Amino acid sequence: MHEYGITQSIIETAEKYADNKPVKKIVLVIGESADVTGECIKLYFGIIAEGTVCENAVVEIETIKPMLKCKTCGALFERKPFSFACPCGGEGEPTEIGREFYIKHIEVEDSENV
Repeated sequence: MHEYGITQSIIETAEKYADNKPVKKIVLVIGESADVTGECIKLYFGIIAEGTVCENAVVEIETIKPMLKCKTCGALFERKPFSFACPCGGEGEPTEIGREFYIKHIEVEDSENV
């Protein structure tokens, strides 16, 4: 349910930068390990954006896969199910990669990208 408040903030941010021009597209980056569900944001967006400059905007989501960092070789790698093993044979530990959540791009009608 916290996606409702997050979606409100996304719309408020877009309105601020749109300067009363219609927003065409908003691109979000969401890590698979973030505590945010992109589909919920899209659902709420359609409801909350009614009557705003974001009303007809398309929401695109770019997903970031979580990465582990090997304690032995330092390489970043994608975790395989039920394993922390690095391809080098070392053991991986969690990183912040895959926990991202931010607005990457706002496209406004008749304007350059913001």
